[in-house]
Amino acid sequence: MPQSISCIPDTFIAVGANLPRESGETAATTCLWAVDELARIPGLSVVGVSAWYESAPVPPSGQPPYVNGVVRMAGDVDPAWLLGRLHAIEAAAGRRRTVANAARPLDLDIISMGTLVRAAPDPIVPHPRATQRAFVLLPLRDVMPDWRDPVTGQGIDAFLPGVAGQAIRRMAQPEQA
Repeated sequence: MPQSISCIPDTFIAVGANLPRESGETAATTCLWAVDELARIPGLSVVGVSAWYESAPVPPSGQPPYVNGVVRMAGDVDPAWLLGRLHAIEAAAGRRRTVANAARPLDLDIISMGTLVRAAPDPIVPHPRATQRAFVLLPLRDVMPDWRDPVTGQGIDAFLPGVAGQAIRRMAQPEQA
């Protein structure tokens, strides 16, 4: 029997960028493009997109600010397979993996997949630093205010005091191209 949409787990993808693409699109335009690309992933459908936020890099690095958001998706796919699709989208946007935390034209991370807890193999789910980042928690709250960390069972509000000092602001929302 096919699953009904209410039984399909939510998958949350963090979208971020702080460099223009080689073709000249801004970080904000690239993030909107990424949402369209996420919608093309077989087995998943976009059910919500957060507001967009501008945030300082974490950890601090002197890089340009990031544009960040979270996409809520429904579907049931293998985490490793999904990670491969995300890496392909990043590569299409011009991301070249060099050093950790380098500036980039696109960054896509699996934040959580339903109640899945997975320490190995890659990807680790939920994302091990998601609850330590305002640029994940605030957009996640936009698309799923009652999200709970699958590891601790705590809701978003429990983690917000720990990220209160991180520089972040809600942006005027860019227009879809």
